[in-house]
Amino acid sequence: MKNNRMKKTFIYIFALIIAIAVPVQAAQAAAPATLQYGDSGADVPDLQFRLKTLGYFTNDAVTDFYGRMTEDAVRKFQADYGLAKDGVAGVKTWSKLKKTSANERELNLLARIVYGEARGESYKGKVAVAAVVMNRVQASGFPDTIEGVIEESGAFTAVDDGQYYMQPDSEAYRAAIDALRGEDPSGGALYYFNPKTATSDWIWTRKQIVTIGNHIFAK
Repeated sequence: MKNNRMKKTFIYIFALIIAIAVPVQAAQAAAPATLQYGDSGADVPDLQFRLKTLGYFTNDAVTDFYGRMTEDAVRKFQADYGLAKDGVAGVKTWSKLKKTSANERELNLLARIVYGEARGESYKGKVAVAAVVMNRVQASGFPDTIEGVIEESGAFTAVDDGQYYMQPDSEAYRAAIDALRGEDPSGGALYYFNPKTATSDWIWTRKQIVTIGNHIFAK
């Protein structure tokens, strides 16, 4: 049963990433346009991918057409995040979506930092690491993008020592997606550290929230 579930998860993640690799890259070249029912173009699959990582867009594959399924997904997202439920992906919707979701490239980066930082940890510990990244995106004093948070100088050991560039496994992708969908075993932490290897006196001054495996999570 476990092997079948893992196989299905891997297939889902692989399809999620591969389905729109080319369209999403094209959409990233410019600021996304305001989109509504009937529109098409490279920004549509980017929108659908982001909504899919959050669980709102449930079609098996993304497309370049803004149909009723996309409109309904946008409305549900808007309702959950306190936005006008007009089904239109305008400036405010895009802004909130970019802070709470991931495009294809960002999902890869998030999975890579999970794998590099926590591949020896429990699944809960992996989700917690991904959640710290997302908490920083939302918090003041940190970069406001997933890439910016992860690649900020000195922020993560795995980036400094090169483990960040390893190929993540399917569990790292699952953990990244769960964190994107709001799971946060860290309890809102902005930092984590291994007490056995930490060399910073400053990190010990942070308010500790929870210990998961080898990591202490803190604010």
